[in-house]
Amino acid sequence: MGYTGRRMSGSRSRRSEGAVLLHTLERVLVFPVMLLYLELVLHIYMKNSLAYLPVYLVFSAAAGLFLSALTLAWQPEVNGILTKVLAVVISLIFAVELVAKTILQTYYGPSALKLAAGNRLSDYSEIIVSTVIRSLPIILVLLLPAVLLCVFGAGFPGFERFDIRFAALVLGGSVLCHILGVGVTLLPWKGDLTPAILYKVDTNMDDQVEQLGLLTMLRLDAKHMFFPPRNDLDADFSGLDGLTGMSSSADPSGSGEPAGSASEPDPAPVVDTSPNVTGADLAAIVENGKNDDIKWLANYFGSVTPTKKNQYTGMFEGYNVIQIVIEGFSGYAIDPQLTPTLYKLTQEGFVFNNYYTALHYTSTSNGECQTLLGLYPKDGSPTTMTRTGEIKFKKNGENVGFNAYFSLAQQLLREDYLVMGFHGNYNMYGRQASHTNLGYDWRQFDSGLEVDTTGEGKIAWPARDTQVVENSVDEYLNSDRPFHVYYLTISGHTPYSTNRVVSPYKETVRALPYSETTQNYVATAIEFDRSLKLLLDKLEAAGKLDKTLIVATGDHIPYADVGVLEELAGKKFGTSDALKSLNEKSIDFDVYKNSLILWSASMEEPVVVDKPCCQVDILPTVSNLLGLEYDSRMLDGSDILSDSEGLVVFTSRCWMTDRGFYNRFTGEFTPAEGVSMTVEEQENYVSAMKKLVGYKLASTAMIVENNFYDIVFGG
Repeated sequence: MGYTGRRMSGSRSRRSEGAVLLHTLERVLVFPVMLLYLELVLHIYMKNSLAYLPVYLVFSAAAGLFLSALTLAWQPEVNGILTKVLAVVISLIFAVELVAKTILQTYYGPSALKLAAGNRLSDYSEIIVSTVIRSLPIILVLLLPAVLLCVFGAGFPGFERFDIRFAALVLGGSVLCHILGVGVTLLPWKGDLTPAILYKVDTNMDDQVEQLGLLTMLRLDAKHMFFPPRNDLDADFSGLDGLTGMSSSADPSGSGEPAGSASEPDPAPVVDTSPNVTGADLAAIVENGKNDDIKWLANYFGSVTPTKKNQYTGMFEGYNVIQIVIEGFSGYAIDPQLTPTLYKLTQEGFVFNNYYTALHYTSTSNGECQTLLGLYPKDGSPTTMTRTGEIKFKKNGENVGFNAYFSLAQQLLREDYLVMGFHGNYNMYGRQASHTNLGYDWRQFDSGLEVDTTGEGKIAWPARDTQVVENSVDEYLNSDRPFHVYYLTISGHTPYSTNRVVSPYKETVRALPYSETTQNYVATAIEFDRSLKLLLDKLEAAGKLDKTLIVATGDHIPYADVGVLEELAGKKFGTSDALKSLNEKSIDFDVYKNSLILWSASMEEPVVVDKPCCQVDILPTVSNLLGLEYDSRMLDGSDILSDSEGLVVFTSRCWMTDRGFYNRFTGEFTPAEGVSMTVEEQENYVSAMKKLVGYKLASTAMIVENNFYDIVFGG
């Protein structure tokens, strides 16, 4: 009997030990399991690849064990409250990031919080509310673990205090999982961007989320705010000299003729085809640069073949220049009857049949970066255009700003132009600082530009483009100096369902065979068209139209309403889910196809160009047309009218040239029609182009953070 009692007691003891072990495991694994659940839900919903599950599984375990350790060492009540609070906060982070990705096409890390706080989120209030409502099912799925923990937490086994040494043991497990996670990134993953590469950079957040997990992306972003990543770019520039100076496939002779020109002016007796360069001593900077980034930049630019001058060099020398970046614009909205001025200017000036406005990080601001700086923006924080107005450098004992030496404003200020800029909005993205630093006498609603207001003194949103032109044109039109004016429009801003500029055109657009949203979008294009006509009429009345160059393009497509573009173009651009987040894995890149206006009334006939080109090409092209001295090696874009090969780089690192299209996701290169390459030629070409694209995307941040142009040209 005694033996049986002892046996039963031992059995109960073993069951008790088993229960304790199970209870302990449940308590320790609650956060690792929860984080893995959240990552999987996000990845499946966003249709991200699950091939990288091993990476974010281990990183989820590391982060989860860390959180578990934080909630084991206190009194039971504190442990319970802390566990529930952390569960809710983390779930909300995933939900907020999903909404941000849906609305703004990118995730937002801690480094972007300052930017977000400085912008007026009320402008997006309708979109935010509607997106949250549409996303409620997936948001509830993300919040489910936290809700269950809060509702049934009282019965959860393990809010009592564990031995603090056990918490330290769990923390040690977190460290080991983190080390294992870093090791997993080093496995031989395939592709142009691998987990190992993404773990070391502060760019490509979408790829970081897909391959490393959302929480790891946020952690790395926070880390890089204090410890910027090192430049690990290859310094072997061999092979690049045969790319950027390469004659286009449409002009293999390299004669300086524009690619695909259908109607060309009579050639002058002698055409200067010398390179567009300055006398910059890059070799000295390579030798004496104060850090590795500066030396790398000088070495890189020294390896680039400059573009050549051509028969269009100086064609508009001394002209006034009005440059316009059009909010949310797509050339698919242009119609000969509805938008006759836009139609005229896109058909009677330089006609670019393969021009793209690819969406890059932070849409409008970095659409401006490409157009105004001729550089691809950094794919991450800090936002490049904003940064150019914030960053300061010590020079001769004084704080100086970023030297945007090649911006059109700076170039024309050196030619004694009157330089002004206008935007019918508040100080979004820090434009008052950045655009003033570029050289513009910058006028927006909170710095002297008058637009309609509400009874509370706020902008009657959005401001009308026609009113912005009407209230600004007299400030420069009567100048006795040549002028350069920059307009950033606003009437085409989403949401189109409540856009006030639609009202005067409602009767016209309601007759169109489109949905109401598309009709309203067309109305905003009509408003811009009317503002453009008003501007041309004012120039003509002042006798200055023939000596003015008009440059206009969109900042980005209406990415939140891609269905609008499908209606206007009469074709599908991909699956609805892919279009919602502009997931470039499965979209038709023609969604980015757009119109670029380069027009002057003095042109006698149009010039048609078939070369692939994009926003970064505008600055060097206009600089050449104005006959300005600039260094074509130090910009990401190139003169579209030169004999250099065309290049369009998309945010995903897919790219397009005269010779074909490279899909980063499949690793496949598709030669353009009429292009013949051997397998070896194709492999060498793709390899060199991938390297060049990487250099272009990485160099911008180094230029800004080191004030590189000032080192070269600032004296």
